[in-house]
Amino acid sequence: MPDTPPLQRLLDDLRLEREGDTPLYEQLAEYLATRIETGALSAGTRLPPHRDIASQLDINITTVTRAIAELKARTLVESRPGRGTRVAAMESPSTDFQTAPSDSRGVIDLSVNRPALDLYTETLSATLATLAEDDRYADIKDYQQPVGPGWARHAYVAWWQTQGLHLDAERLTLVDGAQHGLSMILRSVTQPGEIILADSVTYQGINALCHTLGRELIGVEGDDQGMSPEHLEALCQRHAPRMLFVVPCLHNPTTRTLSRARREAIVAIARRYDVLLIEDDVYRPLQQSAPPPLLDLAPERTFHVSGFSKCVAPGLRFGAIASPSYYHHDIAAAMRIDCWSSSPLTALIATRLLESGDMTRIIHAQHAELVARHEILIERLGRQALWSQAGATHAWLLLPEPWRGTDFVKASAEQGVRLLPASAFTLRQVVPPAAVRINLAAARSREALGEALTRLDLLARRGHHYMHDMA
Repeated sequence: MPDTPPLQRLLDDLRLEREGDTPLYEQLAEYLATRIETGALSAGTRLPPHRDIASQLDINITTVTRAIAELKARTLVESRPGRGTRVAAMESPSTDFQTAPSDSRGVIDLSVNRPALDLYTETLSATLATLAEDDRYADIKDYQQPVGPGWARHAYVAWWQTQGLHLDAERLTLVDGAQHGLSMILRSVTQPGEIILADSVTYQGINALCHTLGRELIGVEGDDQGMSPEHLEALCQRHAPRMLFVVPCLHNPTTRTLSRARREAIVAIARRYDVLLIEDDVYRPLQQSAPPPLLDLAPERTFHVSGFSKCVAPGLRFGAIASPSYYHHDIAAAMRIDCWSSSPLTALIATRLLESGDMTRIIHAQHAELVARHEILIERLGRQALWSQAGATHAWLLLPEPWRGTDFVKASAEQGVRLLPASAFTLRQVVPPAAVRINLAAARSREALGEALTRLDLLARRGHHYMHDMA
């Protein structure tokens, strides 16, 4: 059975805000709850004595006792005579790296990204019917160069040119979706133990990758405008990071888009401390008049990752890495080792969609539907503290007191609505904010979305009464 040392090491990452508004016991309880729900503290792990925790964190024992009592009330830990306090077994953690919608009947699942419309599958049927007539169809039986077939790379570049993004086919590597692209970058450019920086609340996939590959991920604080240049510079001075991961457009999960000035500030810091940049730009097609990408501002150090999972369909596993010239061959070598090349069949399907204009048509339709769903969001949840943008697939709900993200997710599930709490996106050394992500596109219809949002609004406003009933 796991014992005390893992928790003591985890506590080294906790940074308590001693001058903030949130009581210290709540910060400690939320920190431990997140580690339990994400599996960092497994069932059966024994917590150290209260006195030891208090000494390590330089807080009083009463604070620790209140935090543990909070965890007991949430059935996350249990105490037995002679055995101390241990992490309780959990039936189904709510903060897994979730990628598939729930199939539970009667549940409105707003926890994952999926297309708002089924236009992709309808269009794909027609594309597949004539695919064998394409002269490039014969290529799908052969090995391809690791960076992908030339005809697919040039079609990709030409389409993105119409979107205002200037790529170079000679520096492009086709991948099986953006997540695959992130994996190839980390595997080929970084080493185990090296430090990666990212927003303290960020996309789940980079957190999972860094954990799996043994890269240390450290969070950068932010404000209403996104990543804080001041905190970024402080971390660069302190840690000498290898890379910085950024989602500059319609950030997942907060929807924040970095202004040009904020992007230029980040690039200047990256150059000053020789930090490489990963720009996850999968949401760009859904944002009108987006600022220039980091790739344009710092092409010598930016790995630009793009794809169609968020704006067309997650089942279309097709994307690309635009890499600095110096690292292009490293990415190609990683692809050769990993899978030789991306699937030429998928590349041909995507190329046909790009060349025919169908990809553009699908994205425009998805964007229009998301704008309509955003109006429903404002109508039903507008009285709450929301971060959202028209055209975004998701929204970020800041919860009123006394709600915490994990508690709100459990309560919303009882009301037939699935969400993800902030703890699912929060890096391990950070206390999660009281917030949840709402995926607007995930509902099967506008009516279902409206019903779900009405339930969430009522639940948020009933906070004190509902929490009392739960206790």
